[in-house]
Amino acid sequence: MQRHREDPLAAVTLRQLRYFSVLSKSLQYRNAARQLGISQPSLSLQINALEEALGTRLAERRRSGLILTPEGREVAAQAEKILQDVEKLQRISGPSENSLTGTLRLGSSPTIGPYLLPRVLRQLHTAYPDLKLVIRDGTPRDMIEDLLAGKHDLVLTQLPIARDDICHKFLFREPLHLAVPREHALAGRDHVKKTDLAGENLISLNSSYMLSRQVSELCAASGARLRDDFEGTSLDALRQMVSLGMGMTLLPALYAGSEVKPGEGDVAITQMKPGLYRQAGLAWRQSSGTPASFLKLAEFIRGVVANEFAGKVYL
Repeated sequence: MQRHREDPLAAVTLRQLRYFSVLSKSLQYRNAARQLGISQPSLSLQINALEEALGTRLAERRRSGLILTPEGREVAAQAEKILQDVEKLQRISGPSENSLTGTLRLGSSPTIGPYLLPRVLRQLHTAYPDLKLVIRDGTPRDMIEDLLAGKHDLVLTQLPIARDDICHKFLFREPLHLAVPREHALAGRDHVKKTDLAGENLISLNSSYMLSRQVSELCAASGARLRDDFEGTSLDALRQMVSLGMGMTLLPALYAGSEVKPGEGDVAITQMKPGLYRQAGLAWRQSSGTPASFLKLAEFIRGVVANEFAGKVYL
């Protein structure tokens, strides 16, 4: 009796295609493995299995990274199309325009999410009990990489995002307040102008946060000095450094309202005049299209912001 040889293409999996898609963009096993949240050996095994199933070599190793073979470039293009089609299939059975159900994976910036999402989640669970929101914090730079790698469906982050492969929906505009040591001469003022900061020291988060760029721009515009010997890893760390007299910084309004009590905190909060702001929004892969569930979630968050934070942030 003649035995039929198994079709090698039957061994190709969506996991292998997704892993290779990420690798083809990164061109480095270490970076691709980090984006995917797996080890380098695990990634290598999956890529080797894909090459074996397809019967061709997909990439060549070089000291500077990887080079895709001609076949690898073609497979990467086809894999991207297949993964986009799979996303479309998943959305067919997803939430309708008037409902939110199923599971959404949300990446959240630690400078926004902790001060916004608790109130959103409380009301979201009541309004849409069949929706499960899986939330993971991460720096904006890492979140975008993880979003493109498929670890998040969408991310809550600071805007703008200057990428053609990312779509976004504006949520709100948030004032940035100046935090100064409580004993500083500026601590008792209702407003501070840029000219008042000439010669002062400012501290900031690390460069993976857009807030860091805004602090740098304030220094350039005011004549203040940006300390390069300290970069905060959180807003709490910045506030503590300000309280120790290391300098001043910008703190978002939602954080300041949550963590610094007027007249009682370890730092003094004052407004900039003219005001400084940042924008927050939801972002997702351009290849996902414009799912109704994403837009519905964005409108729900805006509704919570309008009711819970009126006068503190602006739609």
